[in-house]
Amino acid sequence: MTKGEETRQFIIEKAAPIFNTKGIAATSMSDIMEATKLSKGSMYVHFENKDVLACAAVDHNMKILSSKLETALREGKKAKDQLFAYIDFFSNPINPPVIGGCPLLNFGTEADDTNPIVKEKVNNAIKRGQLLLTSIIEKGIADKEFDPDWNASEFAIALFAMLEGGHLMSRMSGNNDNMKTIEKTLKKIISEKLI
Repeated sequence: MTKGEETRQFIIEKAAPIFNTKGIAATSMSDIMEATKLSKGSMYVHFENKDVLACAAVDHNMKILSSKLETALREGKKAKDQLFAYIDFFSNPINPPVIGGCPLLNFGTEADDTNPIVKEKVNNAIKRGQLLLTSIIEKGIADKEFDPDWNASEFAIALFAMLEGGHLMSRMSGNNDNMKTIEKTLKKIISEKLI
């Protein structure tokens, strides 16, 4: 990396948790300048405006989430283990894997009618998440681990939506009680599909 690329990456790494915690609209360039200790001129050398930096921060947060999730899923050898690992990964919204909470929920809620670029990034990440879950279930069916009549894509949608909804409920209530119920329900459904 060149010095300029290192500085750009440094800014993104410092800005990402701020955007994910405060939101894009509520985060100012002054917040980023304070976190980086860089001048306004230095900031604008690397990012023409806050929206460009926000998009880079969204990508960075998604990358962190994806990387940590991939690591968690590697622990599971069978499809059931991977699905349980996926659920476990998202089961503690009060102490989320990414600073500020789930970037899909945070950025998606804010950007749904205000920022088409971020909306598309979040929508693509949701699709990737559902495809990942579908592929895990389909592999479990192919390996004769799960009931062959199980509709993988439908359950993937339900699992994804329940975890995101549980995340919101837990963050609002300040505890993980709702997520524990969702976790138990999802694991029961998965266990019932085992052959």
